[in-house]
Amino acid sequence: MDFGPVVDRVEKLRRLMDGIDCPVLVLPVIEGSNWESLFYLSGFRGTSGAAIITPSEMILITDGRYIAQARCQSPFDLVEQEGGRLIETIGEVLKPLAPRRIGLEWERISHALFCSFEDLGFPSVDVSSLLPSLRRHKDKGEISLIREAADRASQAFLRALAGSGEGMTEREFAALLEFEIRRCGAEGGWGTHEFIVASGQRSALPHGRPTERAFRRGDWVTVDFGARYGGYLSDITRNFTVGPADDWLLEIHGLVGRAHDLAASLLRPGLSCREVDGAARSVIEDGGYGRAFSHGLGHGLGLEVHEAPRLSPRSDDFLEIGDIVTVEPGVYIEGRGGVRVENDYVITEKGALCLSGSLESRLFEI
Repeated sequence: MDFGPVVDRVEKLRRLMDGIDCPVLVLPVIEGSNWESLFYLSGFRGTSGAAIITPSEMILITDGRYIAQARCQSPFDLVEQEGGRLIETIGEVLKPLAPRRIGLEWERISHALFCSFEDLGFPSVDVSSLLPSLRRHKDKGEISLIREAADRASQAFLRALAGSGEGMTEREFAALLEFEIRRCGAEGGWGTHEFIVASGQRSALPHGRPTERAFRRGDWVTVDFGARYGGYLSDITRNFTVGPADDWLLEIHGLVGRAHDLAASLLRPGLSCREVDGAARSVIEDGGYGRAFSHGLGHGLGLEVHEAPRLSPRSDDFLEIGDIVTVEPGVYIEGRGGVRVENDYVITEKGALCLSGSLESRLFEI
């Protein structure tokens, strides 16, 4: 296995640690919480463990269930947890290092875990911003995995459409889509996030979770979905009708599509995320539905569904090479319905490339 990307990430992290006078960073994962950052940094993908990074050492602690797996997945020096709690083994490893303080991601650990480190006698400094800043910039391998996740999700969506029809419930469609995603070779959907499947008037709910509502002739359905492949996620939204689309839906879908295409055409390094959002929002405002676009234009994407940067009216971010962002304008009218169109883009030196382009952004019909 090529451990080059992992080693490069550790070196970049060490430079960031040095800049804030953080001699040792500790990254614990308990019951799967924050596995994404541990995987990104060490290559190890388990539900229990901890990475300890110093200027000269890379240490990975895990229990007997994962030792063989960790040996295959990570170049870190392994320490096996010998019974007891993970925190106690971390303390044993830290003791000879005698750090004056340790770096912890305060935003990603519980208060109880924070207090456990204090009880061990290791005061901490917050390093919550370090890993997100590294994870934001995707390398070629990560980009390839997200493209593959998008391709497999797209294939699954078309298969699910072919197997659906009038009378199917939102939950049944969501389950069928998840099944097809796995059948197409992906690990599954988003895991911690449920797909959005909202039909009829419920499509006015931007985050409409699937219910027992059955599709009816004349409905349109908004589906926000994605796949995980190699640990990385895609995030796509498409709309379909049960029978022919009515004129209002065609109007709104066209308007949202124009807002999406304009924003996507502007994506490039150095552009303000707020400016991208504003461009799409102006199209929808000019169409008379400004107040019906109730969320930000998009967000970063990677090991988690929502990462940096954010494309919104309140964002202070600027696009950078290696960012992968969603563009997802929408219009939602309570009591009538809504539409959203979403694709995934990687920012390059010359602009942006669509990673989810294998699935047309058109309005589908079943």
